[in-house]
Amino acid sequence: MATKIKFKEAVANYERILADLKNKKYRPVYLLMGEETYYIDQIGNYIAQNVLTESERSFNQLILYGKDTTAPQLIDTARRFPMMASRQVVIVREAQDLKKIEQLEAYLKQAPETTLLVLCYKGKTVDKRTSFYKLAAKAGEVLETALPYDNELTAWITGYLNQKGCTIDPKASAILAEYLGADLSKIANELDKLFTLLPEGNKRISSEDIEKNIGISKDYNTFELNSAIARRDILKANRIVQHFAHNPNGYPIVVTISTLFMEFSRILKLHFLKRKPGSQNAAAELGIHPFFVRDYEQAAAIYPIGKAVEVISLLREYDMRSKGFNNGSATHGELLRELVFKIMH
Repeated sequence: MATKIKFKEAVANYERILADLKNKKYRPVYLLMGEETYYIDQIGNYIAQNVLTESERSFNQLILYGKDTTAPQLIDTARRFPMMASRQVVIVREAQDLKKIEQLEAYLKQAPETTLLVLCYKGKTVDKRTSFYKLAAKAGEVLETALPYDNELTAWITGYLNQKGCTIDPKASAILAEYLGADLSKIANELDKLFTLLPEGNKRISSEDIEKNIGISKDYNTFELNSAIARRDILKANRIVQHFAHNPNGYPIVVTISTLFMEFSRILKLHFLKRKPGSQNAAAELGIHPFFVRDYEQAAAIYPIGKAVEVISLLREYDMRSKGFNNGSATHGELLRELVFKIMH
């Protein structure tokens, strides 16, 4: 079974393919596939906007959709000669909907250099054991994308903004990553919006900017709840829990429990890192921004190993109860109040 690609590997492959395209090193076939769609769109859009001149696109660039075409039709189109240009571009959006895609194997065996065939295969990957995949990889480029882990999102946000000459507070980055999840396209759109709305001369995004322009409360979010619980700030934690209980659709308990589980898993891991000789870089080991290491150290002092293990057990219990197992008639708000009380007492 093929090993699943890691997010960092996927980004490195994307950057290599994009660099080749910018240097006009073109390949006959581009198979862009995977769960994460941002980089698929980036490559597809770059090819659509830059390989041909504006005048050449009228006759030599065609965008198709997988559900509206067939493999034989696509082969006929891709084998045509370009008109008054050195090459043509054929882009297939939603290529995962193309029926019997394996019929393209005949084309891939002799893919003409005069065509750039771009297959945007979103949401899943082609089986790497198939001859179709092997022929595509031999004929051109394959970009396999991957969803980032939670601890990779904040670094991605920081890097994205740095490319635009902008920075972001670590807390603001964590709130944004937590709220928007692993959808890089959505994150990029929100960051672009924030960037344009910043006052002239301001090149740093704060949690106040996020609250004002995106609508994510800087005071009532799972990041702040985690922080309050980690400090055993009972008053603040209860205030946030009360807000969550009154807005269950905006703050699903399953998400809250998931982030708390990650929080206490890191606290537990930190305890064992301190006992492990040579573990100097706690930020890298925990997968967090160095800015937050001190917070985790303080939390570890409040929650010793035994208590951290107990909390993780509680989180598993309440996750099951939130899904209807041995719950009775308790609402999600009531479950959350009970859970947080048990964690902090």
